[in-house]
Amino acid sequence: MKAHVLYGINDLRLKTVPDPLPDENEVIVEVKAVGICGSDIPRIYKTGAHIHPLIPGHEFSGMVIKLGRNVDPKWKGKRVGVFPLISCGKCAQCQKKQYEMCRDYNYLGSRKNGAFAEFVAVPADNLIALPKNVSFEEAAMFEPMAVSVHAMRRIQPKQHETIAVCGLGTIGLLILMFLKEAGMEHILVIGNKDFQKDIVLQMGISEKSFCDRKEKNVDQWLMEQTNGQGPDIFFECVGKNETYIQAVNNTAPAGRIMLMGNPYSDMMLEKSVYWKILRNQLTVMGTWNSSFTHDIQDDWHYVLKLLEQKRITPAELVSHRFLHNELEQGFAIMRDKTEDYIKIMGIM
Repeated sequence: MKAHVLYGINDLRLKTVPDPLPDENEVIVEVKAVGICGSDIPRIYKTGAHIHPLIPGHEFSGMVIKLGRNVDPKWKGKRVGVFPLISCGKCAQCQKKQYEMCRDYNYLGSRKNGAFAEFVAVPADNLIALPKNVSFEEAAMFEPMAVSVHAMRRIQPKQHETIAVCGLGTIGLLILMFLKEAGMEHILVIGNKDFQKDIVLQMGISEKSFCDRKEKNVDQWLMEQTNGQGPDIFFECVGKNETYIQAVNNTAPAGRIMLMGNPYSDMMLEKSVYWKILRNQLTVMGTWNSSFTHDIQDDWHYVLKLLEQKRITPAELVSHRFLHNELEQGFAIMRDKTEDYIKIMGIM
């Protein structure tokens, strides 16, 4: 098969490699659509992966074409989405079905070969079957959608509360999409690009509820929009010290902060900012993944239901589509910021 293989930092090669074979509890998925995650770019160009050589790629969907000997025959030929975290099943968190917090996990695309390839070996326990009216492209966005839902459900927003979303990459925009679908009405949005403003206006956010941080003082704007109180909930989807501090400084007393942005560097708080957490009795939470337990109430099934009922339209956020052998163009766009982009998708 053809695969993009990472041999080391900044050493990604499109090669012909042997087709994967399934272990006894695995299936082989023929990849139909794969998204490039923001985390893939530093993995490829700056930090490397946990092992080399490695095929990256963890946001994907496809068709089951081969089964390991212990896998239920029902999966043969199924259209599927794939939960990329492979839990150990033994630790205390796994015993509580908190697989996203597994202490000894594996991960497709960062610790085990992933989906920037024609085929990938996947544990059968990580599959979710797709209804006929859910496309492969939509299913390839399951992972970031479920991460967004996980954050929203943990923070438990109420309709009367004012919610700030800071950072409008894929995750920030998906959080906004799910907040709107859930009926939240008082949403303030902070971005830094004109095309982001166009998208949030299309989602139904009013122009006065969008702050371009290049043009306005975010702290002042938030206070103006909330009568000096600050938002009740603050989603930090950037991962920079500056926006972390803004979240703490501006969230209303007894408010909640959800940290989601992968950190660019060390995150530090001055004593005066730290005091805000104490004196305003703020709740600060973090999340990086989603719940997949095979129960209908988990995050992936929450997303699946909305997709099946066409209550969300994630394909609107796909800005670029490349064939498998053209994926390096997508990597370069995200690395060099040569074009505006949201979700870059590989179509097999």
